[in-house]
Amino acid sequence: MTLYKFLKKQKQNQRKMWAILLDPDKVDLHNFEELLEKINISQPDLLLVGGSFISEQKFHKVVKKLKKKCNLPVVLFPGSPAQVFSKADAILLLNLISGRNPEYLIGKHVEAAPVLYQSGLEIIPTGYLLIENGRSTSVEYISNTKPIPRTKIDIALATALAGEMLGLKMLYLEAGSGAKKPVPLKMISTISKHCRLPIIVGGGIKTKQRMLKAWAAGADLVVVGTAFEEGGFKD
Repeated sequence: MTLYKFLKKQKQNQRKMWAILLDPDKVDLHNFEELLEKINISQPDLLLVGGSFISEQKFHKVVKKLKKKCNLPVVLFPGSPAQVFSKADAILLLNLISGRNPEYLIGKHVEAAPVLYQSGLEIIPTGYLLIENGRSTSVEYISNTKPIPRTKIDIALATALAGEMLGLKMLYLEAGSGAKKPVPLKMISTISKHCRLPIIVGGGIKTKQRMLKAWAAGADLVVVGTAFEEGGFKD
């Protein structure tokens, strides 16, 4: 079964999932066994690997080590076309549909396409919606796009519906790394009510309570990054 079919099946069965997002530049390779122990204790459903600024060599090393030492699916969460590596299981082919920069709607995808074609990775086209969180984020700066305002639920819904109509397979609602505020619950619930695609929510999920609330609002997969890097969830 492909990863996408697995995620769809979990959504149909109403089984909520979560993932740990690892930024290779923040991974200490000398203490990798300690990282694996933390992952095993946390028991996520899958691992995402990626970031805005990444050393290609270290990126490859982290993916290889995770595949060798961990039984979880390793999914690429690319910040650039350089972050395509065939040793992973799958890649979220992110389409920044909340922005209007053509480079992140099609330009970077064209650049990555020849490598992706040869990679053998499972490719999952994913609508990426950047949501205002109270502070500027790396994604906003790098992509030169503005996030959808937190109060504009109608715009977020229309954007999500457009992504679904265009044939994208998943939606990723992103508040950004280290966000002050997570994606609004009303925004998650509204999109979940009207869209049939699996919904991923990330950014600002610092506690288990926030994860539970995102699940209850309609998120199918919640992504935890900074909170895990800083020592795990707070109750």
